[in-house]
Amino acid sequence: MTDSLAPETADVQRPALVLASASPRRLDLLKQIGVCPDRVQAADIDEEPRPQELPRVLVRRLAQTKALCIAEQCANSALILGADTVVAVGRRILPKAEDEKTARACLKLLSGRSHRVYTAVVLKPSAANTHGVACERLVETSVAFHRLTDQQIDALIAQGDWRGKAGGYAIQGAAAAHIRQIGGSYSGVVGLPLFETAQLLRGQPGLAATWIV
Repeated sequence: MTDSLAPETADVQRPALVLASASPRRLDLLKQIGVCPDRVQAADIDEEPRPQELPRVLVRRLAQTKALCIAEQCANSALILGADTVVAVGRRILPKAEDEKTARACLKLLSGRSHRVYTAVVLKPSAANTHGVACERLVETSVAFHRLTDQQIDALIAQGDWRGKAGGYAIQGAAAAHIRQIGGSYSGVVGLPLFETAQLLRGQPGLAATWIV
């Protein structure tokens, strides 16, 4: 994918930016702040939590592993952006909903209570990128649902935007009508905290002048 916003001639030779995620939401969020990755390459990793693994530890490990996996595959100068999002109630990590039964169970658990959404962002330079700086951020956001009726849960399930979503809902979808409070980063709940991501990119040699004002 070509960055249409980069100048034709740049004073600084910049590395390729690779998004290590298949999530269209993360790609759209990057475009929202004027960043278009040169390539999108999903990392094929095991995302299952380890026994007794805490949400913060899991989300950092997955984001780091995604970035490292793609960095090791890059022969050219590149900067890899890895990210992951975990939804948790206390220490309990909620799964990505791949079927209606899982989505319904998640929504019933979240109904009438607050939960936490953790999103980790990692920038990892490839071996050929000798100027890149490895860095990361972890963003925690609290989200509170009002108490859902069975009919409201049925409607959310029928809407279908829960598929593949951690916790069985998409805050940018129909579930927004049932979220009474959010404390933290909205874009982090969607999948990529934009302020923190921009801050990380600003600190990378050769990137700040290209994208981030």
